[in-house]
Amino acid sequence: MATEEQADRRSERVAAPIRPRRWAVIAVAASGVAALVYVLAVWTVEGQELENAALRGADQADAAQAGEAWRALDEITVYSLVAAVVLIALVGVLRRRWDLAVAAVGVVVLGQVVVQGLKRFVLVRPPLVEVAGDYTHNSLPSGHTAIAMTVLFAAVIVVPHRWRGVVMLILLPWAVGIGQYTLTAKWHRLSDTLAADAIALALAALASWWLARRGGLHRYEGPRRVGRVVIGAFAGVSAVVGLALGGVLWGVPLARVGLAGVVRDHDYEWNTYLGAGSFASAGSLIAALVFLISWRRLAT
Repeated sequence: MATEEQADRRSERVAAPIRPRRWAVIAVAASGVAALVYVLAVWTVEGQELENAALRGADQADAAQAGEAWRALDEITVYSLVAAVVLIALVGVLRRRWDLAVAAVGVVVLGQVVVQGLKRFVLVRPPLVEVAGDYTHNSLPSGHTAIAMTVLFAAVIVVPHRWRGVVMLILLPWAVGIGQYTLTAKWHRLSDTLAADAIALALAALASWWLARRGGLHRYEGPRRVGRVVIGAFAGVSAVVGLALGGVLWGVPLARVGLAGVVRDHDYEWNTYLGAGSFASAGSLIAALVFLISWRRLAT
């Protein structure tokens, strides 16, 4: 009898509906973060000066680092994006889960629609500081970072539970690296990558909310995947280290000479760039971890 009762309770747990509220909260919070990043970095003198100093610091990166960044970013083209979308859709079709295919493809496609629409037609960069050339145009949010993060989130959504660890192992380092490379290549500012991370997370959360609303998710009652736990723990530690390192690289000079000294003294530009890179990597890791945790012990 005890065994039958345990089996009944387990069946009830598996059949229990997944409440979609968590993803609604994540979507709203991520959207708020994107808006806050835009206001603080673009609509304040301090934000513009710090990010411009980081861009000047990127000039000090050696040729090998810059070349690696350019090569990685050049690999993201319209053709590679279409190939990724087709592959993601194919996984959903082979699983006979059209809802997963629609949700995953929608994250990637809507990611570019939202990012490019905001960057080209909605958001502006006011001339709060004296700059020239490429520093004057609005580059928020980053399209490359959005592609990398939405592809990661779409893959997590569409693959079976047992393959989620493989997706994390392959795509998470790549997605985080793309955000860093956009700074090294001087294609984007720190705020561009952080806003793109937040927008990608918001869209992935909305897709998850839709799947949960229609009953497309269920609880996973199988054994814990040790490799996946290790990857998640390493990503969490890396995010904390990135935040701490960025805080030191920015905080120490600011405490010593103040903002005016940091942005006007060329000796601090390299530290400002390194701090921005640390924050960019931490931002991508945090966005990925928030989404992965929201999918913990869930399967499709």
